[in-house]
Amino acid sequence: MHGEYKVPGGKLVVVDLEVEDGVLRHVRVAGDFFLEPDEAFDALSHALEGAPVDTDAAGLAARIDAALPAGTVMYGLTSDGVGVAVRRALAHATDWTDYDWQLIHEAPQSPALLMALDEVLTEEVAAGRRPPTLRVWEWESPAVVIGSFQSLRNEVDQEGAERHGVQVVRRISGGGAMFCEPGNAITYSLSVPDSLVQGLSFADSYAYLDDWVLDALGDMGIKAWYQPLNDIATDAGKVAGAAQKRVAGGHGAVLHHVTMSYDIDAEKMVDVLRIGREKLSDKGTKSAKKRVDPLRRQTGLPREAVIERMLDSFRTRYGLTLGKATDEEMARARELARTKFSSPEWTARVP
Repeated sequence: MHGEYKVPGGKLVVVDLEVEDGVLRHVRVAGDFFLEPDEAFDALSHALEGAPVDTDAAGLAARIDAALPAGTVMYGLTSDGVGVAVRRALAHATDWTDYDWQLIHEAPQSPALLMALDEVLTEEVAAGRRPPTLRVWEWESPAVVIGSFQSLRNEVDQEGAERHGVQVVRRISGGGAMFCEPGNAITYSLSVPDSLVQGLSFADSYAYLDDWVLDALGDMGIKAWYQPLNDIATDAGKVAGAAQKRVAGGHGAVLHHVTMSYDIDAEKMVDVLRIGREKLSDKGTKSAKKRVDPLRRQTGLPREAVIERMLDSFRTRYGLTLGKATDEEMARARELARTKFSSPEWTARVP
């Protein structure tokens, strides 16, 4: 069995192993990480030898920590990362490079249609009728997108939204509210087979699916990191937030979408969103305006250039072919946009 895992912000860990009588055998750990002293390298594999096959990643990491020589230094590698690589091997997880990735980047669409396409495309990936897909959104009009389980009245000032012409829509994933305006937000979705995140915990899957974006931002000179559970941050502040939805059917799929703040009208945002004192306190700031630091200031690049550099980064690492939603997919999405994502029943399902 073979498993690979790129430690978030670190290096690639590769594990090859066999299973005999319910325990791990012939374990071999490798990768492009740095490790001192040399004795620690053999200790990594020996620590896993004989571990019960149902040992979770944390338990495997504990075995490694106990076996490493005193003074061991790991760079680009963590014992947790090795544990995750083992679990991915046992789960027969796939890798980014196992797929022919398709890009969808079309003309601006209504907020309701953008929500519907997430559902339709991810269901198609789950059914095996569509390859893994990276979709870049273009907003036709400003919107507040609330999470699947958020209270409408608690999150949105309806009078403020109406005053600024901001539509309120509810997405299928959890998480918090997003304030999006055409030209100011960079939003994308990954619709991926469930096998890509096999062996990962829910939290680890966020870091794993965000890792390419961190590399892309790094290529633009921005040092960014994953901040649990679902934020991407820099020294200047938060730049993005992610949300996920697991979709059943077929082999299963995961929707992972991210909204990045290229620019932001902070006055309008706080007039439309009800950002509570408790949330601000949790983020360590007294002003909602200070919670997000836009990419426009940090990169100095036009929005279109930031997107193109992101896509170039993804294409270089994993390959990416331009495609589009099929006529059937668009027809289903338009129907869902009309009957579900534009309906008061769905939008206010948590009043």
